[in-house]
Amino acid sequence: MLIVESTAIPAVKIFTPKKFGDHRGFFSETWNRNAFTDVGLELDFVQDNHSLSRQVGTLRGLHFQSQPLAQDKLVRVTRGRILDVALDIRATSPSFGKYVAVELSAVNWKQLLVPVGFAHGFVTLEPDTEVLYKVTAPYAPQHDRGIAFDDPDLGIDWSLPVSDLILSDKDRKHPRFAEMQRYFD
Repeated sequence: MLIVESTAIPAVKIFTPKKFGDHRGFFSETWNRNAFTDVGLELDFVQDNHSLSRQVGTLRGLHFQSQPLAQDKLVRVTRGRILDVALDIRATSPSFGKYVAVELSAVNWKQLLVPVGFAHGFVTLEPDTEVLYKVTAPYAPQHDRGIAFDDPDLGIDWSLPVSDLILSDKDRKHPRFAEMQRYFD
């Protein structure tokens, strides 16, 4: 069983798989092709990614890959908690430049579908947070792109002071949204 929730941007969905628990722990099907097909999503995942962020405030993003290796992502947390952000970068979309932010945690067991045409990023809200995500295209450095996480035109509320955020050098150097080439017209 799969619970599906809509967000303010219809293309971005929240999925919560059923957990079956007893005195030993729990069991959950976190991905089932038939269950997703039944709700209208036919995705061919080709790679699983797993990240560990040791400190609260670790921010990864905003990332996306350009065509022809653009990626759908299905994101979940197995330990800890994040604020997950999907930014619409589809130039002809009515929600172009808008974002959805969803808290994902090991406790709430929610997963976020970040479709092609969205930039993705997250910030950790607990120490030692582990994030797993499936993607529909392999990582391709020549198609790897990003947008400034702190662009004031986007107004993303990362729920922590910007001065407390921990970023890679690469993520500090992404262009602002207005400067970005339009990859998804």
